[in-house]
Amino acid sequence: MCYAQKVNDNNSFEYQVEQFSDIKVLRYQIPEWDKLTLKEQKLVYYITQAGISGRDIIWDQNYKYNLKIRKALENVYLNYKGDKASSDWVNFEIYLKRIWFSNGIHHHYSNDKIKPDFSQQYFEGLLKMTKTTLESSIVAVLFNDKDGKKVNLDESKGLLEGSAINFYDKGISHKEVEGFYAKKQSPDPAKPYSFGLNSKLIRNKKGQLEEKVWKSNGMYGAAIDKIIFWLEKAKTVAENKPQADALGLLIKYYKTGSLKTWDDYNIAWLQATQGNIDYINGFVEVYNDPLGYRGSYECIVQIKDFDMSKKMELVSKNAQWFEDHSPLMTAHKKKNVVGVSYKTIIVAGEAGDASPSTPIGVNLPNADWIRATHGSKSVSLGNIVESYSKAAGKGRLEAFANDPEEIELAKKYGEIGDKLHTALHEVVGHASGQINPGVGTPKETLKSYASTLEEGRADLVALYYLYNPKIQELGLVDDWRKVGMESYDSYIRNGLLTQLIRIELGANIEEAHMRNRQWVSAWVYEKGLEDKVIEKLNRNGKIYINITNYEKLHELFGQLLKEVQRIKSEGDYEAGKNLVENYGVKVDQKLHTEVLERNKLFTSAPYSGFVNPILSPELDAKGKIIAIEVKQPKTFVEQMLFYSKYFSFLPLEN
Repeated sequence: MCYAQKVNDNNSFEYQVEQFSDIKVLRYQIPEWDKLTLKEQKLVYYITQAGISGRDIIWDQNYKYNLKIRKALENVYLNYKGDKASSDWVNFEIYLKRIWFSNGIHHHYSNDKIKPDFSQQYFEGLLKMTKTTLESSIVAVLFNDKDGKKVNLDESKGLLEGSAINFYDKGISHKEVEGFYAKKQSPDPAKPYSFGLNSKLIRNKKGQLEEKVWKSNGMYGAAIDKIIFWLEKAKTVAENKPQADALGLLIKYYKTGSLKTWDDYNIAWLQATQGNIDYINGFVEVYNDPLGYRGSYECIVQIKDFDMSKKMELVSKNAQWFEDHSPLMTAHKKKNVVGVSYKTIIVAGEAGDASPSTPIGVNLPNADWIRATHGSKSVSLGNIVESYSKAAGKGRLEAFANDPEEIELAKKYGEIGDKLHTALHEVVGHASGQINPGVGTPKETLKSYASTLEEGRADLVALYYLYNPKIQELGLVDDWRKVGMESYDSYIRNGLLTQLIRIELGANIEEAHMRNRQWVSAWVYEKGLEDKVIEKLNRNGKIYINITNYEKLHELFGQLLKEVQRIKSEGDYEAGKNLVENYGVKVDQKLHTEVLERNKLFTSAPYSGFVNPILSPELDAKGKIIAIEVKQPKTFVEQMLFYSKYFSFLPLEN
């Protein structure tokens, strides 16, 4: 493994590794690593190793042939001796990098299958030249239209029939899945299990549906055993007993696959709030399941950023005030917001669905009953946000902003506005509101629309309070009105215009977060038409967004928040479906064409992700760790090949 020169000077740190296709690969630093004790460094190292050990799982979850395809492509890459200056070979390299970045052959954001920019004939020649084996049926899939969408949310195509995700056997219908889980009952209806979270649903030899559970001695057992190995080491260096107890329950969960143990673990993890180190590990987010049952594997290892956390903890300490003053119906407000914690953290390692493409904020656990009873943990990934900022391309703001005042506001208040939006979204947004008694979970009631409605609801909470003097009263900003104006400008501009650079012309919006940004923006635009709250200005054939009345827009955000919370609280599927389908899916093709044309001026790729720093242990003569050094990968290729060489624990078929 090659490493870049170790750099301690922030000003000379090289944030960008490389750029290809629509991807920019970045680095992030682990500031103040040397201030951790060796015991703390070991804890970080062990949990990071556990995370990477599950890398194969996300590849197999994303598509059943991904591991075979990755092995074949990497074998070609390592053994090809032909012309490496040809356009075909260059395109092959780019194709492999794109697949590495997406943990499979489907784009990490659009979910569309990544098509090669070389012919099938050329690829078959590479296979032959390098003595690489890959079934002809799989080779054909790379070039044809089969399995073209990882996650399909278009009900007319069939949520399962149109999705390539490897969570269900082919031929299982949406109706069968709902029937299967309708029969499952939790011992306590007030504490429903997360049925389906950690398993693949298959049809057995008798034609009956059954779950293949992801656990030791079960599906993905070989990788899970490696995860357990490292978690057991982590438990020996835990900072305190609550942290050790939580790790013990996570290990038990991986050994048994018990959903009761998963709930027990989440509660214990929530209560382990002391110490400098924390982590996320498990089958967590359900965005990749069109039915919202199954969790994708991920791991994020965290070190507390004390200075920024102290400031942002003011948000969580005032969570009850935000709830009490929200525009929700009284019946939908929580009387007692409990256990909300918020930290800005320093990422020390990521894996699975969190790498190379990463979130910037996380709020867990996802079970509504645990959140209501025991609270939640929210984190902002501080060093990730900083790397994005340092490596950001220039020029798009000037090209798409309406006027110089908007540009000036963005430059002065954009960074703090983004941080506050993340804090309010994760801490207050996801923790707010309550479901009416007797109403099922959003997964059951809102189905395939649950994820985008939840993300939009949390965004609306953030938007409602970003234009409120309370954030200045708390000392979070020095001018709440200008921060709010900038936040509204950037959100609406992105929701109606600039996020369109991320999708191909003619495509609908599929990704949950992109959908929610559009339906929020399009709804308030439409409802404010009579008062011209938001204007679409046409100057020289280019559309610009101009907000004329921020107070009225604030009111509209409040009205929409009230309605979206009602939809969640009452389980109103039809209203949720109509909101998303009418405002969040379809794209104005004329506008999309114009946005893509304007974007051609800029070379900076629209998507970014990261290589991980390497935690390199130094051993004494007895094999004990005596120091751990942070090194930076030199290239994206080297890190991907390193992971495949040393962390490939699953068979090619699972």
